[in-house]
Amino acid sequence: MPLRFTSEHDADWSVRKIAVVGPGIVGMPMAALLAHARIHEGHDAPARVVVVQRASPTSGWKVDAINRGESVIGGVEPALDAIVRDSVAEGVLSATHDWNDVADADLVLVSVQTDRDGDGPDYGPLMEALGHLARALANKPAGNVPVVVFESTLAPSTMATVIREHFARHGLVEGRDILLGNSPNRVMPGRLVERVARSDKLIAGLHPLTPVLVSRIYARIVTEGVLHRTNSLSAEVVKTLENAYRDVRIAFAAEVVRWCDANDVDFYAVRDAVNARIAQSDDASASATAVPSGGVLVPTIGVGGHCLPKDGVLLWWRAREAGMDVSRSLILLSRTINDESPAASVAHAEQRFGSVDGRRVALLGAAYRFDSEDTRNAPTLALGRALRARGCTVTIHDPYVKPDDQNLARTGLTDCFSNDLGSTLAEAEWVVMCTGHGVYQSGLDAILAAAPRARVLLDGANLYPASAFAGRAIGHVGIGRGVKAPEPAFIDFVERSFRAMEHGVGNELDALITFLNSRFAPDGFNAVSPDEVRRLADTCPTGCAIAPPSAKLDVPVHAGFSLRLTRAAAGLG
Repeated sequence: MPLRFTSEHDADWSVRKIAVVGPGIVGMPMAALLAHARIHEGHDAPARVVVVQRASPTSGWKVDAINRGESVIGGVEPALDAIVRDSVAEGVLSATHDWNDVADADLVLVSVQTDRDGDGPDYGPLMEALGHLARALANKPAGNVPVVVFESTLAPSTMATVIREHFARHGLVEGRDILLGNSPNRVMPGRLVERVARSDKLIAGLHPLTPVLVSRIYARIVTEGVLHRTNSLSAEVVKTLENAYRDVRIAFAAEVVRWCDANDVDFYAVRDAVNARIAQSDDASASATAVPSGGVLVPTIGVGGHCLPKDGVLLWWRAREAGMDVSRSLILLSRTINDESPAASVAHAEQRFGSVDGRRVALLGAAYRFDSEDTRNAPTLALGRALRARGCTVTIHDPYVKPDDQNLARTGLTDCFSNDLGSTLAEAEWVVMCTGHGVYQSGLDAILAAAPRARVLLDGANLYPASAFAGRAIGHVGIGRGVKAPEPAFIDFVERSFRAMEHGVGNELDALITFLNSRFAPDGFNAVSPDEVRRLADTCPTGCAIAPPSAKLDVPVHAGFSLRLTRAAAGLG
């Protein structure tokens, strides 16, 4: 039965088929869990879930794999393999290359990767998929009003402009022929099933009915989290803000740790003391596999992944396009600070052990995150290229990344990659721990035994305490692992700097929201409230407590040192 528009709170809806476009780290767990939930919505039989994957040379294999009952996500993903296997066996989950299979879908989830292109979004792969999707839905059953939900991260205003206009060109008018919504994901590699089930989730749309309908379905799989209904523009702002502010907090930690390392001060003692004062503590100082969620985050060899390197740029896209001043943006400055981290980490080790130029260097961990195969924007790859430019012979190991990984190929590092730890380490003079894989954390003895020529180990992933190297011949240096206790005055300085930074982000956010509302909020439902954005961002499972704006910000100084982020927040450049 087609969807009938009775009222916002009482819609007659039957869901027989759910289509999921793109079986990546978002689409695969969503498809598997929707099938596993055996959803009955206005129909006696459970909704069938069909995954759509384009027949590309790099990803086309996923269709056959899913139809064999196999998850297509590598790394360690608890429960996902079993859920996929059981759902395929029971006939409620399948995959296809044929877009015609989407024409009669009642609900479509779009989980196609989005990226950045300079100062704006790169929607090439997304728009290619949406071209196929729109042509398929143009042949939908008479009277059917499919609900299309974007799990992909979108720059603010994309739903109201790019997406709405795309479907309109194909004769599918929002609110009449189709309902467009967005529910940006909060998944994390290594915890995909857990994150979908337990994390609070934003449910948004351009029409007030859309989040109501989508909530009916998502409530079956978000079993321990809360569903928060809002409008599309607000959801776009919150999603990009969450990752942008995480990037800012990592940059803040990076600035502090570089001073600590230069002065042999224990950064982690500073971090824990400051986080306790601001009531944003976590367990990440002591564990490489704990997800940092405190105020001051954990600095490592660099910042990777698909989201953090781009989402602050996406948040600023329309304002920058309109000529808004970016000179005081903490969000954009943080990108510069974090991009410096691979080189700064090596420079820290060189202060103790001499130049790395011309050395044989083994980089352990090509993925950007522990126990994952995801190499997107991995700092290891940037570091590998930089070391090669300095005349180093570089080898790279990862137990989960495939030798034909497209990001290894894109960066020209395929030839130095191996899944074999022994061959990676055999000739190494320097060993750099780039990723906190569990097998590395528990395997220090095996790593050192396989590296008989190594004289330096740089722990860029917070894997090992200094005590683990007592009595060993190899030199060890960690990021933030100074031996001096921090002075109370320095802890005060870092706390005051954090306060200035967070209020600076509050000022930046309010200015962006004012701009977006003036251009892209045609009515009350679609307007963005700064207070609501702060409330929704605070539901992020990895922490996103956005401070209110402040009219006057000072720049704390300690022994002549101040942070670039606080100077930018105060308008001092």
